[in-house]
Amino acid sequence: MLLDEHNSKLLFAASAIPVPQGAAVFPGEEDDFAPGYPLPWFLKAQILSGGRGKAGGILRIDDPADFPAKARKLFSREIKGESVPFIRVEPGEDIAHEFYLSLSVSRRQRCILLTCGRQGGVEVEKQGAENLLIQKIRLPEGPAPHQIRAAFFHLGLDRERFRDFAGFLDALFRCLLDNGLLLAEINPLVLTPDNRLVALDGKVEMDDNFADLHPETEVYRRREHAAPEENMARDAGLSFVRLPGWVGLMVNGAGLAMATMDLLNFSGLPASNFLDLGGAADQKRMETALELLFGDTRVKAIFINLFGGILSCEKVALAMQGALGGTSPKKPIVVRMSGKDAEAGLKILREMDGNNLHMAADMQAAIAILDTIRPADAAPVDHPAPLDIPLGPRPAPTDWRSDAHFLIGADTPILVQGITGREGQLHTRLMQEYGARVVAGVTPFKGGQETLGVPVYNSIAEAKRHHDIGASIIFVPPRMAADAVAEAVDNGIPWTVCITEGITQHEMLAAFERAEGSPTRIVGPNTPGIIVPGKTKIGIMPTMPFMPGPVAVFSRSGTLTYEVADRLTRAGIGQSICVGIGGDPFIGVDFVDLFEMIRNHDQTRAVIILGEIGGQAEENLAEYVVRTGFDKPVISFIAGQTAPAGKRLGHAGAILEAGGGIQDKLETMGRAGFAVCPSLEAVAEATKKALK
Repeated sequence: MLLDEHNSKLLFAASAIPVPQGAAVFPGEEDDFAPGYPLPWFLKAQILSGGRGKAGGILRIDDPADFPAKARKLFSREIKGESVPFIRVEPGEDIAHEFYLSLSVSRRQRCILLTCGRQGGVEVEKQGAENLLIQKIRLPEGPAPHQIRAAFFHLGLDRERFRDFAGFLDALFRCLLDNGLLLAEINPLVLTPDNRLVALDGKVEMDDNFADLHPETEVYRRREHAAPEENMARDAGLSFVRLPGWVGLMVNGAGLAMATMDLLNFSGLPASNFLDLGGAADQKRMETALELLFGDTRVKAIFINLFGGILSCEKVALAMQGALGGTSPKKPIVVRMSGKDAEAGLKILREMDGNNLHMAADMQAAIAILDTIRPADAAPVDHPAPLDIPLGPRPAPTDWRSDAHFLIGADTPILVQGITGREGQLHTRLMQEYGARVVAGVTPFKGGQETLGVPVYNSIAEAKRHHDIGASIIFVPPRMAADAVAEAVDNGIPWTVCITEGITQHEMLAAFERAEGSPTRIVGPNTPGIIVPGKTKIGIMPTMPFMPGPVAVFSRSGTLTYEVADRLTRAGIGQSICVGIGGDPFIGVDFVDLFEMIRNHDQTRAVIILGEIGGQAEENLAEYVVRTGFDKPVISFIAGQTAPAGKRLGHAGAILEAGGGIQDKLETMGRAGFAVCPSLEAVAEATKKALK
């Protein structure tokens, strides 16, 4: 959640960080505005994008009579495509010096970064190498005394200002920690002639997971910054992003949604939106989703693409039937269903009265139907053709040796953390039905009970007195999940699989810091888990797409894992190991860790990597493969190639940052000898060639 300047300063002020006086003024209030502070006043357009000063979004007032006209001028202005919903009015501030100060969560460095600059202002990073000092901060401790001193001396403040600066920095860190912030930036931080430190401008980004867990933070969200349909989708728990095309998109799971968006865009049928139903496509969500797409005049047809894993296609069809109320859809809808209960779901839809309802056997058939519906006046949206890089030569051999092994199998004893909860019981039963050896469960204050024939303990320490534990799986709510990971780590559990999504980034960073040097391998969070086909599963993966075989599948997306496994199985290609590494920005075991383990895994002859935009996981893997001479063929597919820069698509890890490097990612993988598949359709064929 990105806050505008006004709300950033309200948050700062609530954290005892000095900010200028200021008031919010909305359209229609400009004639009656009479602040109680002296001239000059500065009128500042409140938008979420940067660069408003250069775009004329800040105006000075020296005569109160000029205020209404200048305020209306800002309200009528559009800055970087954003309208101005309100302005902040501040008095002028005397400035002796301007600095830069920020605390930010670094995905690449897996820590908090404290950055201070001797000069603030626009393009602060371009003011020379000597301007910025960047230090890594540990959680939950915060800046160490020596780091505070280093920042203070770097800024060149007078000695008598040290106590004030240390207090200011401590307040900023507490603001970051107490409010789940990913970014707390002050640019500029000013020193006034009377030696006060003041946050003259502020930029704050709050972790969406933290905001979801703390409804009181909603006061800092301005709904005016979002389009009505985005607010409507958010209220319904849908992940929605508006795009420039004409095909409305409705999918379950961010990975499959991104892959479908790419397929549409590459096929010349541009998507008008990204809409992820998630794992709870009930009638209310379906009604909201259809209302969004039916009400958007840009949407000429709708593509519903579902793979039933945990989600039942039959239940989705019933929800869709109820949402349509037995009437024909207002716009053409093309439906493709596969996986769990797909035939039952399609049967329900076929029996509905609807000339505008089309069933497709697969994704390619859906594309063919949509092509016949293409409106004559549809404006083209240009996208570069997808890269299709065939499997290259294996990397040159090296003397690299690995002692790591993947040792999870049919005999692995499993402990379920949160076994007595609804999700814990459901998936414990499903794991048992697949043959997984669940030996114990943990739920605090429920010790001594038995669930599904499994003894329940109050703690892992208690369970370990009675059982050998090879792996734990976590079904614990987000508020307590990071502590559950820490409990597994502190008890030396060899593997722990954290299914939970929605954990705040601060808490997972602290948990991973705690796990440094530990023998525990953490999978996730926000993962579907692990399956060794025909032997065991530690997770929530559906079993029907998988069969034993020679190909390992490692993925950042649950739905893509099921989709690809199903395609492989239909092509007669089985799987040796399938692991979802998790979709969050901070995860435990990554692609490199898994490759290190399967170097010596004789049952694995080839590896499939299912990646996404954002992050460096795939590039890091490519570097590892070349550096260590990894000698098994690697087939890859990356979802989200046509995503708009800077938009989060679904889970938090899937973000293509402005000016991002999707092309570099794909080319780096190609140079490492990976087969880079242009579509999901190509994965099974490329794998078959690799196994010859």
